[in-house]
Amino acid sequence: MKKYGILLTLFFGFCLWAQDKPSYQLFNKKGQKVSYGKLLKAAAKSEVVLFGEYHNNAVSHWLELELTKDLAEQGKVVLGAEMLEADNQRQLDSYLNGEITQKQLDSTARLWPNYKTDYKPLVDYAKEKQLSFIATNIPRRYASIVSKKGFEGLDDLTAEEKSWIAPLPIAYDSNLPGYLEMMKMMGDHTSPNMPKAQAIKDATMAYFILKNRQADSVFLHYNGTYHSDNFEGISWYLKKAQPELKITTISTIEQADLKKIAPENYTKADYILVIDEDVTKTY
Repeated sequence: MKKYGILLTLFFGFCLWAQDKPSYQLFNKKGQKVSYGKLLKAAAKSEVVLFGEYHNNAVSHWLELELTKDLAEQGKVVLGAEMLEADNQRQLDSYLNGEITQKQLDSTARLWPNYKTDYKPLVDYAKEKQLSFIATNIPRRYASIVSKKGFEGLDDLTAEEKSWIAPLPIAYDSNLPGYLEMMKMMGDHTSPNMPKAQAIKDATMAYFILKNRQADSVFLHYNGTYHSDNFEGISWYLKKAQPELKITTISTIEQADLKKIAPENYTKADYILVIDEDVTKTY
C-alpha cells in the first residue's frame, strides 16, 4: 500500500510538471538549478552586476526589469547600458530630469531600433525612481575606426572625443579566449583589428561603470552576453582596474530543454539564464 501511494505521488507530480510551461530556468556555475531569489540575493551583495542578455529575447528584457525593480527596493542602484553611447549622456540626463520629451530624445540621441520595446521600460523606471542611468558604450563611429585602423586610429581625436572613451592606451590581451574565438568565427573575413574594436567597447563600458559607481550601491549593467561571458570582456577590465571588486555575472542561453545545461556552459557566468528557444523575439 505504501509503495502504491509513492507511485501515485510520483505520477501526479509528473502530471503537474508536464502541465507547467516555464519560460526560463536559472543555473549556477556548477550547473545546478537555482531560484530567482538566490540570484537576487547575490546581486544585492554585489558592487557590480553584469546582465548578459540576448538583445532580441523578450524574457531576457523582462527579467532585467524585474531584477532592476527588486534591487532598487532593497537599496541604492545605479543603472548603465551598452545600448546607450557615452556622447549621448547629456540627452539621456535631460530626459531623466524631465527637461526633454521622449520624442526629443528620439531625435537627439542614437537609440537602438528596439529601444521602445526593450530598453525604454528600464530608462523610464530610472526616471520614475530618480535613479542614475549611465550611457557606458563607446560611440560606434570610434569603434569603427579601431576596426579599420587599430587603436592608433584614435590618437587624432580631440580631447572631448577622447572623454567618451576609456583612457588611452587601454590594456589589451589578444590571447583572451573570447577574442580568439571572434577571430576564428570571422575566418578569412577578419583582421587583428576586429577583436580590438570589441576590446575598446569592453574597456570603455568598464571605465564608465567604475567612474559612476556610488558608495554602498549596486551598479546594474545591461550588455550583450558576449561582453561578459566567461568572466572576460567588461569583467576582465573591471578586475584589472579593481581586483577586489565584487562582481556578479549573468549569461543567457536559449535551448529546448530547461532541465539541464551542458557542462561547457557551466562557467559562462555566475548565473546562467536558460530561456526556452520558442520564446518570442522582439525583432
